Amino acid sequence: MTIYNFSAGPAVLPKEVLQQAQAEMLNWHDSGMSVMEMSHRGREFMGIAAQAEADLRELMGIPANYKVLFLQGGASQQFAMIPMNLLRGKTSADYLNTGEWSKKAISEAKKYGAVNVVASSADKNFSYVPDFSEWKCDKDAAYLHITPNETIGGVEFDWLPDTAGVPLVADMSSNILSRPIDVSKYGLIYAGAQKNIGPAGLTIVIVREDLIGEVLAGTPTMLDYKTHADNDSMYNTPPTYGIYIAGLVFQLLKKNGGIAAMEQTNIAKAALLYAAIDESCGFYNCPVATDNRSRMNIPFTLKDASQDGDFVKQAEARGLLQLKGHRSVGGMRASIYNAMPLAGVQALVDFMNEFARDNG
Repeated sequence: MTIYNFSAGPAVLPKEVLQQAQAEMLNWHDSGMSVMEMSHRGREFMGIAAQAEADLRELMGIPANYKVLFLQGGASQQFAMIPMNLLRGKTSADYLNTGEWSKKAISEAKKYGAVNVVASSADKNFSYVPDFSEWKCDKDAAYLHITPNETIGGVEFDWLPDTAGVPLVADMSSNILSRPIDVSKYGLIYAGAQKNIGPAGLTIVIVREDLIGEVLAGTPTMLDYKTHADNDSMYNTPPTYGIYIAGLVFQLLKKNGGIAAMEQTNIAKAALLYAAIDESCGFYNCPVATDNRSRMNIPFTLKDASQDGDFVKQAEARGLLQLKGHRSVGGMRASIYNAMPLAGVQALVDFMNEFARDNG
């Protein structure tokens, strides 16, 4: 039986990447060492890290005046690092509140300065993105923070606000590499790796150079972007194996047509699953506004919530794992990141159709 893992993160990785890592586990390129055993300052690993950065720059079209940092601490550590590094003499920052991860970022930022919530979708249980005409932005804000894809609520948007020169900061943990973006439109992009990039433990930060070097007084050395930028992410031991796996993912993406090709696959997968929900005659329902439906994280409920347990149990028996929704939301959630094949989504849709027919 083929297993399909719909976990929101840590999430499915490409089979080809896992197979290559398996083949290289004990002896990477005749070095006699596993990547996990290598000195992070040794010739072998320095080459792995440099290639990973070069491939990510190529995939995303990252301009030369941006630094790519391989860090630890997850996206959650960035909730503090961003205001520490980007307030840069100002006292407040703008934040858009579109869900649970936005709320966490806002809460952390309030420890370091004033937060202006430009708009919120809390009034409708974070099921949509407020129209930009409703945003109350501050032209003197240090930066504007957005979460383009909310993993828990399944809300995504691909348009960018007019920031009038205020640096745009984006938490792309759950949709980085899933569609092309113009990096030059952002001041800083950050992402935990465990959804579309690699294993948990690696965090990627892409930051414009002019935003580095002016931290809040008392900022720890390890939380200063300049520390890592000046040392090519090697100030201390980085998450070496995570960087290696990420590099393999980048190479596979390049081999398969890059991010533009990946986007077309993601569009097809999401369309297939949303069609199954919408055409179920009300047996299933997606609570997200149609224009803001995520391609990566698709939440849905059953008409009769008492059937949730049976749905999950029967899905697991079919090899469809991790479909139970987040504890704060309930229902179901299918995370269909880059590495989830179309066949996996088709298998889920086939099961959903059968379950609805048998229990409707």
